[in-house]
Amino acid sequence: MPPSRRAPSRPVPTMEDVARVAGVSHQTVSRVLNDHPNVRPDTKERVSAAIDELGYRRNAAARSLVTRSSKVIGVIITELEQYGPASTLLGLQEAAFRNGYFVSVAGLREMTRTAMVESVNHLLNQAPDGIVVVAPVQAGVDLFRTLELKIPLEIVASGLAPEGSQEHAARMAVAHLADLGHRSIAHLSGPAQWMDAQRRAAGWRDELEERGLAAATPIAGDWGAESGYRIGLEFDAATYTAVFVANDQMALGFMRALHERGISVPGDISVVGFDDQPEAAYFLPPLTTIRQDYRRMGSYCIDLLLEEIAGSGDPGVQNQEGPGIPLPELVIRASTAPPRP
Repeated sequence: MPPSRRAPSRPVPTMEDVARVAGVSHQTVSRVLNDHPNVRPDTKERVSAAIDELGYRRNAAARSLVTRSSKVIGVIITELEQYGPASTLLGLQEAAFRNGYFVSVAGLREMTRTAMVESVNHLLNQAPDGIVVVAPVQAGVDLFRTLELKIPLEIVASGLAPEGSQEHAARMAVAHLADLGHRSIAHLSGPAQWMDAQRRAAGWRDELEERGLAAATPIAGDWGAESGYRIGLEFDAATYTAVFVANDQMALGFMRALHERGISVPGDISVVGFDDQPEAAYFLPPLTTIRQDYRRMGSYCIDLLLEEIAGSGDPGVQNQEGPGIPLPELVIRASTAPPRP
Protein backbone atom coordinates (compact mmCIF):
# COMPACT_ATOMS: atom_id res chain seq x y z
CA MET A 1 0.00 0.00 0.00
CA PRO A 2 1.60 3.29 -1.06
CA PRO A 3 2.28 5.79 1.71
CA SER A 4 -0.39 8.45 2.16
CA ARG A 5 0.52 11.96 1.16
CA ARG A 6 -0.49 15.04 3.05
CA ALA A 7 -2.17 17.70 1.00
CA PRO A 8 0.05 20.76 0.70
CA SER A 9 -0.82 23.25 3.40
CA ARG A 10 -2.46 26.47 2.27
CA PRO A 11 -0.84 29.70 3.37
CA VAL A 12 -2.65 31.44 6.21
CA PRO A 13 -4.76 34.25 4.69
CA THR A 14 -3.81 37.77 5.71
CA MET A 15 -5.67 41.04 5.93
CA GLU A 16 -4.01 42.05 2.66
CA ASP A 17 -5.50 38.95 0.97
CA VAL A 18 -8.96 39.94 2.19
CA ALA A 19 -8.47 43.48 0.88
CA ARG A 20 -7.39 42.16 -2.53
CA VAL A 21 -10.37 39.79 -2.90
CA ALA A 22 -12.85 42.42 -1.69
CA GLY A 23 -11.31 45.15 -3.86
CA VAL A 24 -10.81 47.54 -0.96
CA SER A 25 -7.91 48.96 0.99
CA HIS A 26 -6.18 47.37 3.98
CA GLN A 27 -7.55 50.19 6.15
CA THR A 28 -11.12 49.43 5.07
CA VAL A 29 -10.78 45.80 6.09
CA SER A 30 -9.48 46.95 9.48
CA ARG A 31 -12.48 49.26 9.89
CA VAL A 32 -14.88 46.41 9.12
CA LEU A 33 -13.16 44.09 11.59
CA ASN A 34 -13.36 46.75 14.29
CA ASP A 35 -17.03 47.49 13.48
CA HIS A 36 -16.30 51.08 12.53
CA PRO A 37 -19.54 53.01 11.84
CA ASN A 38 -18.21 54.90 8.79
CA VAL A 39 -18.27 51.92 6.40
CA ARG A 40 -20.91 51.58 3.70
CA PRO A 41 -23.15 48.50 4.04
CA ASP A 42 -22.26 47.14 0.57
CA THR A 43 -18.53 47.50 1.35
CA LYS A 44 -19.00 45.68 4.64
CA GLU A 45 -20.80 42.87 2.81
CA ARG A 46 -17.96 42.50 0.28
CA VAL A 47 -15.35 42.37 3.02
CA SER A 48 -17.38 39.86 5.04
CA ALA A 49 -17.80 37.65 1.96
CA ALA A 50 -14.04 37.76 1.31
CA ILE A 51 -13.35 36.82 4.94
CA ASP A 52 -15.66 33.80 4.64
CA GLU A 53 -14.21 32.78 1.27
CA LEU A 54 -10.61 32.88 2.48
CA GLY A 55 -11.25 31.58 6.00
CA TYR A 56 -9.46 34.60 7.45
CA ARG A 57 -8.94 34.70 11.22
CA ARG A 58 -7.72 37.69 13.14
CA ASN A 59 -4.29 37.52 14.72
CA ALA A 60 -5.17 37.73 18.40
CA ALA A 61 -1.59 38.47 19.46
CA ALA A 62 -1.26 41.35 17.01
CA ARG A 63 -4.65 42.71 18.02
CA SER A 64 -3.71 42.63 21.72
CA LEU A 65 -0.69 44.83 20.98
CA VAL A 66 -3.03 47.46 19.58
CA THR A 67 -5.92 47.18 22.03
CA ARG A 68 -3.77 46.22 25.06
CA SER A 69 -6.33 43.49 25.73
CA SER A 70 -6.04 39.80 24.87
CA LYS A 71 -9.69 39.13 25.81
CA VAL A 72 -8.40 36.08 27.68
CA ILE A 73 -8.95 35.30 31.36
CA GLY A 74 -6.73 32.71 33.02
CA VAL A 75 -8.24 30.28 35.53
CA ILE A 76 -6.29 28.10 37.96
CA ILE A 77 -8.46 25.40 39.52
CA THR A 78 -8.09 22.05 41.26
CA GLU A 79 -10.23 18.93 41.84
CA LEU A 80 -12.20 19.33 38.61
CA GLU A 81 -13.66 15.85 39.03
CA GLN A 82 -15.68 17.23 41.95
CA TYR A 83 -19.09 18.77 41.33
CA GLY A 84 -18.40 22.09 43.09
CA PRO A 85 -15.19 23.09 41.28
CA ALA A 86 -16.48 21.82 37.92
CA SER A 87 -19.72 23.81 38.24
CA THR A 88 -17.83 26.90 39.39
CA LEU A 89 -15.63 26.66 36.28
CA LEU A 90 -18.71 26.37 34.07
CA GLY A 91 -20.10 29.55 35.62
CA LEU A 92 -16.78 31.30 35.08
CA GLN A 93 -16.69 30.30 31.41
CA GLU A 94 -20.30 31.28 30.75
CA ALA A 95 -19.89 34.72 32.33
CA ALA A 96 -16.58 35.35 30.56
CA PHE A 97 -18.09 34.44 27.19
CA ARG A 98 -21.07 36.75 27.77
CA ASN A 99 -18.59 39.58 28.25
CA GLY A 100 -16.55 38.79 25.15
CA TYR A 101 -13.74 36.87 26.89
CA PHE A 102 -12.37 33.37 26.52
CA VAL A 103 -11.03 31.30 29.40
CA SER A 104 -7.66 29.53 29.49
CA VAL A 105 -7.71 26.85 32.19
CA ALA A 106 -4.82 25.41 34.19
CA GLY A 107 -6.28 22.39 36.00
CA LEU A 108 -4.26 21.08 38.94
CA ARG A 109 -4.48 17.75 40.70
CA GLU A 110 -3.41 19.42 43.93
CA MET A 111 -2.29 22.92 44.88
CA THR A 112 1.38 22.46 45.64
CA ARG A 113 3.57 25.56 45.53
CA THR A 114 5.47 24.28 42.48
CA ALA A 115 2.29 23.48 40.54
CA MET A 116 0.72 26.83 41.34
CA VAL A 117 3.78 28.87 40.34
CA GLU A 118 4.15 26.91 37.09
CA SER A 119 0.46 27.48 36.31
CA VAL A 120 0.77 31.22 36.86
CA ASN A 121 3.80 31.41 34.58
CA HIS A 122 2.03 29.35 31.91
CA LEU A 123 -0.98 31.66 31.94
CA LEU A 124 1.13 34.82 31.96
CA ASN A 125 2.72 33.66 28.69
CA GLN A 126 -0.73 34.06 27.13
CA ALA A 127 -0.95 37.70 28.26
CA PRO A 128 -4.33 37.35 30.01
CA ASP A 129 -6.25 40.42 31.10
CA GLY A 130 -6.71 38.86 34.53
CA ILE A 131 -6.49 35.60 36.47
CA VAL A 132 -9.02 33.78 38.65
CA VAL A 133 -7.80 31.24 41.20
CA VAL A 134 -10.23 28.73 42.71
CA ALA A 135 -8.31 27.86 45.88
CA PRO A 136 -10.13 25.48 48.25
CA VAL A 137 -7.33 25.33 50.83
CA GLN A 138 -5.90 28.15 52.93
CA ALA A 139 -2.33 27.44 51.82
CA GLY A 140 -3.31 28.18 48.21
CA VAL A 141 -5.03 31.42 49.20
CA ASP A 142 -2.00 32.54 51.20
CA LEU A 143 0.40 31.80 48.36
CA PHE A 144 -1.53 33.68 45.73
CA ARG A 145 -1.96 36.67 48.01
CA THR A 146 1.82 37.01 48.09
CA LEU A 147 2.13 37.21 44.29
CA GLU A 148 2.81 40.63 42.85
CA LEU A 149 1.18 40.49 39.43
CA LYS A 150 0.69 43.41 37.07
CA ILE A 151 -2.78 42.18 36.12
CA PRO A 152 -5.93 41.80 38.25
CA LEU A 153 -6.20 38.64 40.34
CA GLU A 154 -9.36 37.25 41.96
CA ILE A 155 -9.21 34.37 44.44
CA VAL A 156 -12.27 32.17 44.93
CA ALA A 157 -11.87 30.96 48.50
CA SER A 158 -14.36 28.58 50.11
CA GLY A 159 -16.56 28.66 47.02
CA LEU A 160 -16.76 32.46 47.10
CA ALA A 161 -19.87 31.93 49.21
CA PRO A 162 -21.06 34.81 51.41
CA GLU A 163 -19.23 34.88 54.72
CA GLY A 164 -20.68 32.41 57.19
CA SER A 165 -22.94 30.74 54.63
CA GLN A 166 -21.20 27.36 54.82
CA GLU A 167 -21.67 27.23 58.58
CA HIS A 168 -25.25 28.46 58.22
CA ALA A 169 -26.04 25.80 55.61
CA ALA A 170 -24.62 23.05 57.80
CA ARG A 171 -26.70 24.29 60.71
CA MET A 172 -29.81 24.14 58.50
CA ALA A 173 -29.05 20.50 57.72
CA VAL A 174 -28.55 19.59 61.38
CA ALA A 175 -31.58 21.62 62.49
CA HIS A 176 -33.74 19.73 60.00
CA LEU A 177 -32.61 16.41 61.46
CA ALA A 178 -32.98 17.60 65.06
CA ASP A 179 -36.47 18.96 64.36
CA LEU A 180 -37.43 15.52 63.08
CA GLY A 181 -36.46 14.16 66.50
CA HIS A 182 -32.90 12.91 65.93
CA ARG A 183 -30.61 13.28 68.92
CA SER A 184 -27.51 11.38 67.76
CA ILE A 185 -26.30 12.99 64.51
CA ALA A 186 -22.93 12.03 63.04
CA HIS A 187 -20.95 14.02 60.48
CA LEU A 188 -19.09 12.65 57.47
CA SER A 189 -16.74 15.51 56.56
CA GLY A 190 -14.58 16.41 53.58
CA PRO A 191 -10.75 16.55 53.68
CA ALA A 192 -9.53 18.38 56.78
CA GLN A 193 -7.45 20.94 54.83
CA TRP A 194 -10.40 22.16 52.73
CA MET A 195 -11.96 25.36 54.02
CA ASP A 196 -15.46 24.29 53.01
CA ALA A 197 -15.05 21.04 54.94
CA GLN A 198 -13.86 22.92 58.02
CA ARG A 199 -16.75 25.37 57.93
CA ARG A 200 -19.43 22.75 57.35
CA ALA A 201 -18.05 20.73 60.26
CA ALA A 202 -18.08 23.87 62.42
CA GLY A 203 -21.72 24.54 61.55
CA TRP A 204 -22.67 20.94 62.39
CA ARG A 205 -20.91 21.22 65.76
CA ASP A 206 -22.37 24.64 66.60
CA GLU A 207 -25.96 23.56 65.94
CA LEU A 208 -25.59 20.42 68.05
CA GLU A 209 -24.02 22.34 70.93
CA GLU A 210 -26.74 25.00 70.83
CA ARG A 211 -29.35 22.25 71.13
CA GLY A 212 -27.48 20.50 73.93
CA LEU A 213 -26.62 17.49 71.79
CA ALA A 214 -23.29 15.66 71.76
CA ALA A 215 -20.90 16.18 68.84
CA ALA A 216 -18.47 13.32 68.30
CA THR A 217 -15.36 13.60 66.14
CA PRO A 218 -16.30 13.95 62.46
CA ILE A 219 -15.47 11.03 60.17
CA ALA A 220 -13.23 12.37 57.38
CA GLY A 221 -13.75 11.39 53.74
CA ASP A 222 -12.16 12.69 50.54
CA TRP A 223 -15.28 14.04 48.74
CA GLY A 224 -15.51 10.88 46.60
CA ALA A 225 -18.31 8.31 46.58
CA GLU A 226 -15.80 5.53 47.29
CA SER A 227 -14.75 7.09 50.58
CA GLY A 228 -18.40 7.44 51.57
CA TYR A 229 -18.92 3.78 50.72
CA ARG A 230 -15.94 2.63 52.82
CA ILE A 231 -17.14 4.69 55.78
CA GLY A 232 -20.66 3.32 55.37
CA LEU A 233 -19.41 -0.26 55.63
CA GLU A 234 -17.98 0.48 59.10
CA PHE A 235 -20.52 3.05 60.30
CA ASP A 236 -21.89 2.56 63.84
CA ALA A 237 -25.60 2.35 63.04
CA ALA A 238 -26.40 1.31 66.59
CA THR A 239 -25.24 4.67 68.00
CA TYR A 240 -26.50 7.19 65.43
CA THR A 241 -29.89 7.71 63.84
CA ALA A 242 -28.84 10.42 61.36
CA VAL A 243 -25.82 11.61 59.40
CA PHE A 244 -24.96 14.97 57.86
CA VAL A 245 -22.63 14.28 54.90
CA ALA A 246 -20.45 17.12 53.59
CA ASN A 247 -21.25 16.47 49.92
CA ASP A 248 -23.65 14.45 47.77
CA GLN A 249 -21.03 12.18 46.21
CA MET A 250 -19.94 10.81 49.60
CA ALA A 251 -23.61 10.51 50.57
CA LEU A 252 -24.22 8.33 47.50
CA GLY A 253 -21.47 5.87 48.46
CA PHE A 254 -22.51 5.97 52.10
CA MET A 255 -26.12 5.05 51.35
CA ARG A 256 -25.01 2.26 49.01
CA ALA A 257 -22.97 0.69 51.83
CA LEU A 258 -25.88 0.96 54.26
CA HIS A 259 -28.15 -0.73 51.72
CA GLU A 260 -25.70 -3.63 51.36
CA ARG A 261 -25.70 -4.00 55.15
CA GLY A 262 -29.49 -4.14 55.26
CA ILE A 263 -29.75 -0.74 56.97
CA SER A 264 -32.71 1.29 55.73
CA VAL A 265 -32.53 4.95 54.69
CA PRO A 266 -34.44 6.73 56.16
CA GLY A 267 -36.02 3.95 58.24
CA ASP A 268 -32.92 3.26 60.32
CA ILE A 269 -30.62 6.16 59.37
CA SER A 270 -31.57 9.57 57.95
CA VAL A 271 -29.05 11.15 55.58
CA VAL A 272 -28.56 14.79 54.51
CA GLY A 273 -26.03 15.71 51.80
CA PHE A 274 -24.60 18.97 50.51
CA ASP A 275 -24.45 20.55 46.99
CA ASP A 276 -27.68 19.30 45.37
CA GLN A 277 -25.86 17.96 42.33
CA PRO A 278 -28.27 17.11 39.47
CA GLU A 279 -28.31 13.38 40.30
CA ALA A 280 -29.27 13.91 43.96
CA ALA A 281 -32.99 13.85 43.19
CA TYR A 282 -32.55 10.39 41.59
CA PHE A 283 -30.62 8.64 44.35
CA LEU A 284 -32.45 5.78 46.03
CA PRO A 285 -33.98 7.24 48.08
CA PRO A 286 -33.89 10.80 46.68
CA LEU A 287 -31.42 12.77 48.78
CA THR A 288 -32.27 15.58 51.18
CA THR A 289 -29.45 18.05 50.68
CA ILE A 290 -28.21 21.65 50.71
CA ARG A 291 -28.46 23.44 47.38
CA GLN A 292 -25.58 25.76 46.52
CA ASP A 293 -25.37 27.74 43.27
CA TYR A 294 -21.79 27.16 42.17
CA ARG A 295 -22.38 28.46 38.63
CA ARG A 296 -23.62 31.74 40.03
CA MET A 297 -20.51 31.89 42.21
CA GLY A 298 -18.29 31.54 39.16
CA SER A 299 -20.29 34.18 37.31
CA TYR A 300 -20.04 36.59 40.23
CA CYS A 301 -16.28 36.11 40.40
CA ILE A 302 -15.98 37.09 36.72
CA ASP A 303 -18.04 40.20 37.51
CA LEU A 304 -15.55 41.17 40.21
CA LEU A 305 -12.56 40.53 37.96
CA LEU A 306 -13.98 42.51 35.03
CA GLU A 307 -14.77 45.42 37.32
CA GLU A 308 -11.12 45.47 38.33
CA ILE A 309 -9.97 45.16 34.70
CA ALA A 310 -12.22 48.00 33.55
CA GLY A 311 -11.80 50.18 36.62
CA SER A 312 -13.82 50.21 39.82
CA GLY A 313 -17.47 51.08 39.41
CA ASP A 314 -17.71 50.52 35.66
CA PRO A 315 -21.34 49.36 35.16
CA GLY A 316 -20.53 47.86 31.76
CA VAL A 317 -19.06 44.74 33.31
CA GLN A 318 -21.87 43.84 35.69
CA ASN A 319 -23.65 40.52 35.28
CA GLN A 320 -27.04 41.04 33.67
CA GLU A 321 -28.63 39.02 36.49
CA GLY A 322 -27.24 41.39 39.07
CA PRO A 323 -24.41 41.08 41.59
CA GLY A 324 -24.29 38.84 44.61
CA ILE A 325 -24.68 35.15 45.36
CA PRO A 326 -27.83 33.49 46.71
CA LEU A 327 -27.51 31.81 50.09
CA PRO A 328 -27.61 28.00 50.23
CA GLU A 329 -31.01 26.43 50.85
CA LEU A 330 -32.28 23.14 52.26
CA VAL A 331 -33.97 20.79 49.76
CA ILE A 332 -36.03 18.15 51.58
CA ARG A 333 -36.49 14.78 49.87
CA ALA A 334 -37.05 11.18 50.97
CA SER A 335 -33.73 10.37 52.68
CA THR A 336 -34.79 11.95 55.99
CA ALA A 337 -37.61 10.99 58.35
CA PRO A 338 -38.30 10.92 62.12
CA PRO A 339 -36.34 8.22 63.98
CA ARG A 340 -38.08 4.99 64.80
CA PRO A 341 -39.44 4.83 68.37
